[in-house]
Amino acid sequence: MRSARATCFALVVLLLCPVTQAVSAGAPHAQAAAVKPAPTAARAAAPAVPEAKAIDAIFRNAVKPDEPGVTVIVVRKSRTLYRAAYGMANVELGVTMKPDHVCRIGSVTKQFTSAVIMKLAEEGKLSVSDPITKFLPDYPTQGRTITVEHLLTHTSGIQSYTDMPSWRSMLRRDLTLTELIDVFKNEPMQFEPGARYRYNNSGYILLGAVIEKATGKKYADVVRERIFEPLGMTDTRYDVTEEVIPRRAAGYVRTGGRLLNAQYLSMTQPYAAGSLMSTVDDLAKWDVAMSAGRVVSAQSLARMFTPYKLASGNETGYGYGWAISQYEGRAAQEHGGGIPGFRAYVLRIPAEGVYVAVLSNLSASDPNLGLLARRSAAIAIGKPLVNPVAVPLKPEQLEACVGRYRTLSGSRHVVTRDGTRMFVLLEGGERKEVFPSAVDAFFEKDSFLRLRFERDSSGKAVRLTVDNWGAGPPAVRDDTPEKPAPAAASVDPAVYRAYVGEYELAPGFILTVTVEGDRIMTQATGQQKVEIFPSSPTEFFLKVVDARITFVKDASGAVTQLVLHQGGRDMPAKKIK
Repeated sequence: MRSARATCFALVVLLLCPVTQAVSAGAPHAQAAAVKPAPTAARAAAPAVPEAKAIDAIFRNAVKPDEPGVTVIVVRKSRTLYRAAYGMANVELGVTMKPDHVCRIGSVTKQFTSAVIMKLAEEGKLSVSDPITKFLPDYPTQGRTITVEHLLTHTSGIQSYTDMPSWRSMLRRDLTLTELIDVFKNEPMQFEPGARYRYNNSGYILLGAVIEKATGKKYADVVRERIFEPLGMTDTRYDVTEEVIPRRAAGYVRTGGRLLNAQYLSMTQPYAAGSLMSTVDDLAKWDVAMSAGRVVSAQSLARMFTPYKLASGNETGYGYGWAISQYEGRAAQEHGGGIPGFRAYVLRIPAEGVYVAVLSNLSASDPNLGLLARRSAAIAIGKPLVNPVAVPLKPEQLEACVGRYRTLSGSRHVVTRDGTRMFVLLEGGERKEVFPSAVDAFFEKDSFLRLRFERDSSGKAVRLTVDNWGAGPPAVRDDTPEKPAPAAASVDPAVYRAYVGEYELAPGFILTVTVEGDRIMTQATGQQKVEIFPSSPTEFFLKVVDARITFVKDASGAVTQLVLHQGGRDMPAKKIK
């Protein structure tokens, strides 16, 4: 369960959000007209409009016809601009994906949980400023005041249970709500409530518990009775694996280049953070109802779509169950979801009446659903993604941009140069090549990432603004001395051969170790291959991101696992091949 800001080696476990290389695809099962009737939702638009053709081309290039598939709906001003499906709903049985196939939606569940919280607030049954101990009196807050709003905005400081190495051995277990909360409740606080933003699935587990206390009913019954049934969302439900669900798509993962069935996960565990399943048609109904004020009031909706401000005054870019962004001066709200075997992405631009939902039955970063959704929305508002024209710059102009830049909140971006090629490593991300479109402007090809530099009187860049579907906070040059990069130790490359294999960091998320000549390489599922460097015969470090890897041997000397050290976490990965 992760937010839309993925990292290179980010632990893709449950409810990931989300980012693609195009591959060839066959003809989709598409409907730009004669769509499935959707009461109170989208009506069919005229067929074969230019925008629909452009959207179709994007998806056609992103999904292979014989692999797990994608469903998509694009709505503009209450009319279906495009509705289609690509790939396979069941690879083993040869079942083609159709737009009404049902998929798990992962963390898109969070917006339904937050909507129920706001409905209860409107009824006077709770307030977002209430301390959680009002509803969960036995929860150990470790002397802090943690509010319902802290849970909604990922600012509580509570340990997210999906980041805990011990949790990975529990995936198949059915847990009661009490048992699930017991997994994380006694873990040390990560920071003071309201001081920082850190995507947190434990917070939404507790919100589900608050809903149950406030209503006296099970979470699954509350969302069904208060949202799904009144809105006619007949294909949306709390997922129970054992139930027979009409048109349920099978879930897959890609491991070391192989396609596998997704590992079993007890759906008692994602709970109010990610256990729902739906279709793109039902999600379109959901957006129509929200926009029409049939879910919560306009005031409540505005609050859900307002970025939370930390104690420092800095905005987090996240409201209540929604990431807040903008494109071409238009406010946007979006969220991704990932769960073993499935991914989802939803995006809305209310000023244009545009809504996009994309669902997939494949756990992998390729195709990048967030980028597909954004490109579709950009086409729908008449502002499609267009690569700027690259211009040549002098070496000294490029070099003047090289350096480290830091925001007030501490996020760090690193700009580097390799000859005439420029790269940026964004906080929490992977290194990307960027190209100059002007002296002070750079872009990543086929993405919305843009960099804008400001220079001092000497021509040296001193300020950087990163725009990736909305400008982030400015970052200023940081010239403070940095500890030197570790030097690679002298290790016999023959040692590397013992480490070759596949290591499972999480269900469907594999770190593959290979040897190429005298080099040892790693590649995370759906990500680029990178070299690692020895600091000892068992310890290695990465240069493209701040991370280390330790290989662990048993008493006989056989390698049994590795441990990825990144972002203050130690993540063990069992060797599976």
